[in-house]
Amino acid sequence: MTDADFMRLALRLARRGYGATSPNPMVGAVLVKRGQIIGRGWHRRAGGPHAEIEALRDAQKRGHSPRGATLYVTLEPCCTHGRTPPCTDAIITAGIKRVVVGATDPNPNHAGKGFKILRHAGIEVLALASDSRPPAARPPSPPSGERAAVRGRANREHLAATCTQLNEPFNHWIIHRTPFVTVKAAMTLDGKIATASGESKWITGEQARAYGMKLRQGSDAILVGINTVLADDPSLTVRGQRSEARGQNQLRRIILDSMARTPLDAKVVSDEHAALTTIVVSRRAPKRRVAALAKRVQVLIAPVAKSAIGNRQPAATVRKHGGSAIDLRWLLKTLGSQNVTSLLVEGGGEVNASFLLGGFAQRVAFFYAPKILGGRDSRKAVAGDGVKSLSEVIQLRDVEWRKLGPDLLLTARVVAS
Repeated sequence: MTDADFMRLALRLARRGYGATSPNPMVGAVLVKRGQIIGRGWHRRAGGPHAEIEALRDAQKRGHSPRGATLYVTLEPCCTHGRTPPCTDAIITAGIKRVVVGATDPNPNHAGKGFKILRHAGIEVLALASDSRPPAARPPSPPSGERAAVRGRANREHLAATCTQLNEPFNHWIIHRTPFVTVKAAMTLDGKIATASGESKWITGEQARAYGMKLRQGSDAILVGINTVLADDPSLTVRGQRSEARGQNQLRRIILDSMARTPLDAKVVSDEHAALTTIVVSRRAPKRRVAALAKRVQVLIAPVAKSAIGNRQPAATVRKHGGSAIDLRWLLKTLGSQNVTSLLVEGGGEVNASFLLGGFAQRVAFFYAPKILGGRDSRKAVAGDGVKSLSEVIQLRDVEWRKLGPDLLLTARVVAS
């Protein structure tokens, strides 16, 4: 097996932490000695041992000494004291000879420091993200050797990108301190999510719905608007996933409801998960309604957006409800401060438009069913006022298509405006 093979194994291990490690990243690690795997580990949950420690413990349980071994880890080892001691200390103490790292720590305050500490201790460090480029000067190689070198660099670059992509929400949150926002919608080919009367179950098939549950499983919170609650009374839970058995984080439920219209018998307020519900209201909401909701769920009182009180502010920065407004920028900063690293927006067309047109979304996950609904009054996946010209259209990149039974899933990054 090659360095690339061992790193791929570390990536597979890292993914076992999906939905369980926030606000920490997913990380996998493999210990190799004389070409044989002697230890494996992954970060299982926030506050628990990091992947490197798990791999060292696994080797010890198997009766192997890590001294002189190579450690393959998907993310730069931590070098600071948090809820756990620095992994760099454990690596040095264990006598690791070589460390191969997939991605650099995205935190600007820590990036590269772990590498320096390990190298200072005499440990060879190969960082795929930075060492994938060819040296500035090297002896000429025969054509076949050059082709092999190019393939090797491309392979390392791909693995480095995969390791970075693995923690896309965490990488965004650790830099901006706001959640990584994904807008998710299930629609017909003509972009409709419901009939004019609100009927929407079910537009997509079972496989698409199961994948939608997987997106929820990997998110810290899910957000909808009050109109979705009034029309569908959704549970907004992770169904069909053995989340509790796998140590998954519990999904928070965020409701945009500026005038506190959420019924007290709504599922998000009255079910067994009510403690996970946050109703976001404006300061204009009736105090009696706010007080009644606050007895059952968490209530956030958002400042009234400036455009709603006569001051100039781009309309895209607010979401209007019943004559009032909620400042989404303020909300995202608040959620970020509460360690919400990833937010899944499953709102109706107006809520989706507010996040997309307002520049608050980083990714889309659009499910398309091979159906056509039609109708000028049927409900759109993205509504709002739209853009005034094609020059303002929302651009997507890194577009990927996946077939899920009869349906198609489009995932893509939103190009920042």
